[in-house]
Amino acid sequence: MTRRDYLQLVAAGAAATATTRTLIAAGGDADREKRMKWWHEARFGMFIHWGLYSVLGRHEWAMENEGIPVAEYEQLAKRFKPRPNAARDWARLAKAAGQKYMVMTTKHHEGFCNFDTKLTNYNAVKQGPGRDLVREYVEAARAEGLRVGFYYSLMDWHHPDGARCATDEAARRRFVEYTHGLIRELMTNYGKIDVLWYDVAWPLDAKGWESERMNEMVFQLQPEIIVNNRNKLEGDFATPEQRIQAEKRAWESCMTMNDSWGYQRADDDWKTPKTIVRNLITCSRDTGNYLLNIGPKADGSVPEESVRDLTSVGKWMGRNGKSIYETEVCQPRRSNFAGFTRKGNTLYMHVYFWPGETVALGGLQSKVKSAHLLATGAPVKFEQEKFRVRFTGLPAAAPDDPVTTIAIECDGEPKQDMDMVRKERPRGSV
Repeated sequence: MTRRDYLQLVAAGAAATATTRTLIAAGGDADREKRMKWWHEARFGMFIHWGLYSVLGRHEWAMENEGIPVAEYEQLAKRFKPRPNAARDWARLAKAAGQKYMVMTTKHHEGFCNFDTKLTNYNAVKQGPGRDLVREYVEAARAEGLRVGFYYSLMDWHHPDGARCATDEAARRRFVEYTHGLIRELMTNYGKIDVLWYDVAWPLDAKGWESERMNEMVFQLQPEIIVNNRNKLEGDFATPEQRIQAEKRAWESCMTMNDSWGYQRADDDWKTPKTIVRNLITCSRDTGNYLLNIGPKADGSVPEESVRDLTSVGKWMGRNGKSIYETEVCQPRRSNFAGFTRKGNTLYMHVYFWPGETVALGGLQSKVKSAHLLATGAPVKFEQEKFRVRFTGLPAAAPDDPVTTIAIECDGEPKQDMDMVRKERPRGSV
């Protein structure tokens, strides 16, 4: 080998290494499909916002929105004394609800660390709780067979460099090293972690956060992890918040059960089980995930409204989960009283507003082979015409609550063509 050949080989290797590092930093390595397989199949997860704001019970942004001074807010840490292993109830509730993974706040914007860290005394071990709340959560999730996710807020209202890092380079370097150090502890001290959920990158950009180096460190420590897009890099999945917005890439819609992420004792705007199920169906239709939040009280207990609604959703999932987990892109979507999901050649018609003894679907182009109620397996009679399929002989009242699902077996991938119906449907005489 000549020196020139050798130098070319070295250069090629360096370029390949740099490319690999960039892909890993962006969460876009060639192994992404394998890493995300479980996540795509799961569809439904539990988000948990829990911290010092739970003591106040006035929303997770209370420190910022009410202008509470740091020294005053710090006193909440002494009053934050949750009962031991409260996370066991969260995990049991998540499993009963049909959720497959959990994501908990390890540090929210307030800067308080729910975990044991050597980098600050403002943490759950050295303050009121006197123990590692993240470790309790991890053990609880694993005990129920659920995947483990960590939420981590980059923004920090407590750290002295958290705001000035955008205008002071020395402060930026200190704060970035502090941030990377906390993430390194989270990725090192709790075994295998499945999801890292960054949040609020204010006030820096990806370069300022050194996000590529951040993600590279995360993937080196947790090679099978998936990361979101909120440290200003693309990540493995997008995160529409408080809305359902399908994307061309992997996506997860995160929502609250009322209007608050953290415990807000006065917030009574609770989603109904029907709304939650409909949202889950809509996400699954377009192969998105639904990450639904609970905001535990300071003692760790879950508001009874959340328990009630998630328990109801879980019963529905027990009967109809087949139509949610592992679903594929669903082209049929037009109905004024139903939504749709698909798995292979099976179309699931989720009837939100039960019309009575006959349920009709317009524009279905695939031939229907059979149909049945998913919850009970009871066969459903049907009549298929060119422009519609009519499912007949059904009960006058909805046979399932809060949504009735009809499983429709087709001779191929279900397709719906409403343009054909509009153009070709026979019209009566004028």
